[in-house]
Amino acid sequence: MARADTLPAKPSSLLRFITCGSVDDGKSTLIGRLLYDCKGIFDDQLAALERDSKTSGTQAGAIDLALLTDGLAAEREQGITIDVAYRYFATEKRAFIVADTPGHEQYTRNMITGASTADLAVILIDARKGVLVQTRRHTYLVSLMGIRKVVLAVNKMDLVDYSQATFDQINNDYTAFAAQIGLEVVAIPLSSLKGDNVTACSERMPWYQGPALLAYLETVDIAVSGQSAPFRLCVQWVSRPDQNFRGFAGFVSSGEIRPGDRVRALPSGRESQVARIVTYDGDLAHAAAGESVTLTLTHEIDIGRGDVIAAADRPPMVADQFNTTVMWMSDADLLPGRPYLLKIGARTVSATVTAIKHKVNVNTLNHSAAKTLALNEIGVANIQVAHPIPFDAFSENKETGSFILIDRMSNDTVGAGLIQFALRRSQNVHWQAVEVNKPARSALKNQKACVLWFTGLSGAGKSTIANAVEKQLLALGRHTYLLDGDNVRHGLNRDLGFTDADRVENIRRVAEVAKLMTDAGLIVLVSFISPFRAERELARALFEPGEFLEIFIDVPLAEAEKRDPKGLYQRARRGEIANFTGISSAYEVPEAPDLRIDTTRGTAVDAADAILAKLRELELLTADF
Repeated sequence: MARADTLPAKPSSLLRFITCGSVDDGKSTLIGRLLYDCKGIFDDQLAALERDSKTSGTQAGAIDLALLTDGLAAEREQGITIDVAYRYFATEKRAFIVADTPGHEQYTRNMITGASTADLAVILIDARKGVLVQTRRHTYLVSLMGIRKVVLAVNKMDLVDYSQATFDQINNDYTAFAAQIGLEVVAIPLSSLKGDNVTACSERMPWYQGPALLAYLETVDIAVSGQSAPFRLCVQWVSRPDQNFRGFAGFVSSGEIRPGDRVRALPSGRESQVARIVTYDGDLAHAAAGESVTLTLTHEIDIGRGDVIAAADRPPMVADQFNTTVMWMSDADLLPGRPYLLKIGARTVSATVTAIKHKVNVNTLNHSAAKTLALNEIGVANIQVAHPIPFDAFSENKETGSFILIDRMSNDTVGAGLIQFALRRSQNVHWQAVEVNKPARSALKNQKACVLWFTGLSGAGKSTIANAVEKQLLALGRHTYLLDGDNVRHGLNRDLGFTDADRVENIRRVAEVAKLMTDAGLIVLVSFISPFRAERELARALFEPGEFLEIFIDVPLAEAEKRDPKGLYQRARRGEIANFTGISSAYEVPEAPDLRIDTTRGTAVDAADAILAKLRELELLTADF
């Protein structure tokens, strides 16, 4: 093994790998040993120590490995485990980038980040503990992320007296699990602290005849990702047009491209030819997977950020509904029907999980029915997006087949997903254009269609006020319909309970019904508790600007309990009703409602008058279009 001072300037190949495993399996010590023996990114630090050794009389070769591993531990104390720490080192045969990910279950998202660009995984196991649940979890996750080759590093062999029987038992247990998910495993017994089988074969384990870890990493054959796949460039930036240049910059995620090649832009489907491949250092005659370039085309076609430029004869599919595998990363459960943002490449679209098919037990690989996904759970789910997007199956292209889910309210990343295939109905079901539309139906009724969304605690007076508003609208000759929460649960939503997931679905269905009714030209009054801001925003997003009014019927919880017309609060306080809003389930107060009605001041008729005045102010009661 070559020392860093004898390495070539450009090693012949690059291997990206991830180290993972349970807490205290020795990941940092292993990385520290590799960096120390290869010098790597610690060259300057070691050079300084060597200079100090000349004056102190110590030998540089006697530097304690703890100096390096303690440095990694100090970083963890400073919170660097919140992200993935990437390390670089090299030998004369290969350069390496290693992703050091924390073993704690709450940092699963960091492990997924590290695995997303890795070619190989080093799974560490403490020889004293054997295969743990977190070991299986990380193994399953690396397989999901497309990694097929795994090094099983059975660490701390010095603490079990270098026992072959212990190693064999762990190897058998692990490979039996890995075989179920199609992983290729090479098992190596080692001691990161003592250096056994890390960079050189150890004499302490003569029964092991395989390579040391570094020798294996130097020689393992890893196919360059994406080279054999069809050409894909995800557009990240579009230059502003001028007289001489209009280019589309992005990362080539797969395939190769040359000037003159025919390409297709997705989702528009328009075709052109590559005129130039532009880089900072000049034009290229050829570009391949892994390179960032700017393409110019022979035709002026509309391409924007987030579009995909692809080989014309092998383009990606375009769809708006998918079967996916989702890894959930948020303390708040994933709820079907709740709106999220989905980011794939440089494109961000509104998305909804329409159904969770099942979740996976990472310890047994068994599937079980699920309505939600909790923190660190993995499931198979159907997802629908607001606009068709270009994609490939993740097994064919990681870049165009993976996505993240973002919470619309906090902007936090809450999940990561892999697209398996488009749902058939997304290809077969198309919007049917009709000639009689909403403006025509509204004109016939001499009114503007809109939805009045009443939200508030149980007992606030939503239904009473909505009923009073509808009576006044009827007296004015307006065409209306009132959707009341209790009434709808007798029919359309009779199958739903009161869990958070069921509440989300309850509001989703009602919002879709209200949309159909406004399309019919009606003024729709919706009286639902609708406790979550995200679902109220989902409802608003279904309508055109100015068509949706959120009316917050505001009452203090104590006052609502005092009224308690149905005796529900008393039952909830006694524990007889689960998931009751305001008691055992949260109500998220509207931050900026279109109208706030304080029902502790005035009557229902007063409230109705105020709402009618607001409608006149917004010109929603005029027949002028």
